Amino acid sequence: MNPALAALLDWAPAFTLVLARVGAAMALLPGLGETVAPAIVRIGLALSITILLTPELQPMMPPIPAAGLSMGLMVVGEVITGLWFGWITRMIGLALPLCAQFIGFMVGLSSVLQPDPELGAQSGALGKLYEMAVPVLILVSGLYRLLLTALNGLFQLIPPGHMLPVADSAEVAIRAVGTAFNLALQLASPFVVIGVVWQLAMGLVGRIVARMQIYFVSMPGQILAGLTLLMLTGSAIILAWLDGAQTYFIALPGSG
Repeated sequence: MNPALAALLDWAPAFTLVLARVGAAMALLPGLGETVAPAIVRIGLALSITILLTPELQPMMPPIPAAGLSMGLMVVGEVITGLWFGWITRMIGLALPLCAQFIGFMVGLSSVLQPDPELGAQSGALGKLYEMAVPVLILVSGLYRLLLTALNGLFQLIPPGHMLPVADSAEVAIRAVGTAFNLALQLASPFVVIGVVWQLAMGLVGRIVARMQIYFVSMPGQILAGLTLLMLTGSAIILAWLDGAQTYFIALPGSG
């Protein structure tokens, strides 16, 4: 057999396992795996990262199984691990558009809907705007390096060919959802507080002046006040999200 072909066949199982995990993770990583990016770009990134990681991970590879079914199960396990990792990172990326959804509801802009594969068909225009800002912020701030570092470290934590621990991975996933929702609510907290106070005040006015069309009277003021507050706090919201995302990415499995 040709020596080059023999060497290629020796590297093929390792390349396949690494590509299965990296490719699955790249489908969901915020900033790097966005659905708006061309598929050829995401495929190229996954292949490039796999080529860089495979020589380093070659000594950790399990023995090549004799049965094709066993190799297939190992590939499926790597795909599951990659999807799990990409999903827990995607949660913190969704915190910013989720915050914008809260803000849009409290301000009165939730009726302006935009089609969105990430947040669903009933996404507000403000949520769509902040969702488009997430990949830009991750790429500009360099947070993508923390994601790639954690993805590399995940191979040390869960070596190729090993299945994802069910109990620990479920706990991490639940904690990721809670962290994302908590961060989104914290970012939108000024609007939530002022919105509740505004609605209470309008309710009292409606009780006092029963014949007033309170909705049509209060809505312009609610939108104007909300947009003014957003203008004053927009930069602080983005900076707070960046700080929270950095803290979260540093604590990802594999980062240590």
